[in-house]
Amino acid sequence: MLNKKYIKAIELPVFDIVAEAVAELQLETYVIGGYVRDFLLSRPYKKDIDFVAVGSGIDLAKKVAQLIPEKPKVQIFKTYGTAMVRYPDKVSKEIIDLEFVGARKESYSKNSRNPEVETGTLQDDQNRRDFTINAMAISLNQANYGELLDPFNGMEDLENKVIKTPLDPDITYSDDPLRMMRAIRFATQLSFEIEEESLNAIGRNSERLKIISSERIVDELHKILMTDKPSIGLKLLYDTNLLVYILPELTALSGVEQIKGQKHKDNFYHTLQVVDNIAKTTDNLWLRWSALLHDIGKAPTKKFDKKIGWTFHGHEFIGSKMVKKIFRRLHMPLNEKMKYVEKIVVLSSRPVILAENVTDSAVRRLVFDAGKDIDDLMTHCEADITTKNKKRENQYKNNFKKVRLKIKEVEERDRVRNFQPPITGEIIIETFNLKPCREIGTLKEFIKDAILDGKISNDYDEAYAYMIKKGTEMGLTPKEK
Repeated sequence: MLNKKYIKAIELPVFDIVAEAVAELQLETYVIGGYVRDFLLSRPYKKDIDFVAVGSGIDLAKKVAQLIPEKPKVQIFKTYGTAMVRYPDKVSKEIIDLEFVGARKESYSKNSRNPEVETGTLQDDQNRRDFTINAMAISLNQANYGELLDPFNGMEDLENKVIKTPLDPDITYSDDPLRMMRAIRFATQLSFEIEEESLNAIGRNSERLKIISSERIVDELHKILMTDKPSIGLKLLYDTNLLVYILPELTALSGVEQIKGQKHKDNFYHTLQVVDNIAKTTDNLWLRWSALLHDIGKAPTKKFDKKIGWTFHGHEFIGSKMVKKIFRRLHMPLNEKMKYVEKIVVLSSRPVILAENVTDSAVRRLVFDAGKDIDDLMTHCEADITTKNKKRENQYKNNFKKVRLKIKEVEERDRVRNFQPPITGEIIIETFNLKPCREIGTLKEFIKDAILDGKISNDYDEAYAYMIKKGTEMGLTPKEK
């Protein structure tokens, strides 16, 4: 149907250029999708704008590129009849990706989300869109410039805050199962509800997620994790049975078991709360990942002890070992980002234990082990406080304040963070006239431990004297000076 005109939506200079190209080519064209949706929601527009042409989107992209003074390169994707132009916007001083596609029909095979494509009408193109709120188009044609074409009442769904598919949700999700994650991501980002039939269809089609590449799944998961309240999306993933195909280690934490009247907390819902807590304090994606995975070692380590009840001994160490397997399976980076998550997970309980008895030596070791990530570790630990008991919550917070103060004090005095012991292997070899051997590593470890335990200062002369003492005790003979 035709609604009123939205000229204000297409006031950016880039639309004048596209409209000029449209007029020259006499090519029916519309701006469609996320840009239109975000304008109608009064959200800041993303740095990409989608255009659909009833004809050749590639020809339109070429003409637009010719009309831009900088003459940007046109990236062409012939298989899908699409093209992209990177437009240097003088208003925002940023690059806007202009994506052009010819209106098309799509048909899917059961084992692939890549469709068979054929030329179609604007209505065909709107039919293939994932959600009604993404199927709205604004005309860039002279006859009805600025008019909104909204065949599925997407405007009404925006007002009612509803995520709904244009056509049968079972077909929409089965054709392209990534749309199930997109539905949940939009619901989380926009604080919308997924229409009941659409939500049920996600559950019915959850197994179809198996045909989607890990990279695309992780991209959507990252967007969910970076929202203001990630638990909305994570719980929807769990309720629709999608999460078990992505992070079974997380779903394994759900549920409460009771033996002899003793039960443990539901570690899945605890994890969701920790992720929400940390989302209030940091935009660090990998710290949010650390919060998501910090308790995954509890499922494989859960045991019931008749004397003390439920235990999860060593869950931090086991959990940190599980991180690499998860990153590898999901084709996530096996680099410093993964090592960072491993570190936060393995150290996640150390400040909690340390808070009960804040000693200099324990703090030195914690700072040494956490290195430059000590502040992030403390931020995680503070987010890990999920007790409903206000008195206990305040006690935990005060304990962590003491730990932070002690860390600052030890840091200023002992310079421990990422320190390298002042005695190197070369000095040990030279001093005791050694060839490479196990004793060199042993001496280095003695010196490091002595500094961290406060037996000696982080100072060359003290460390050298300690090396001579320990080396002599080990039967080594220092060279005469």
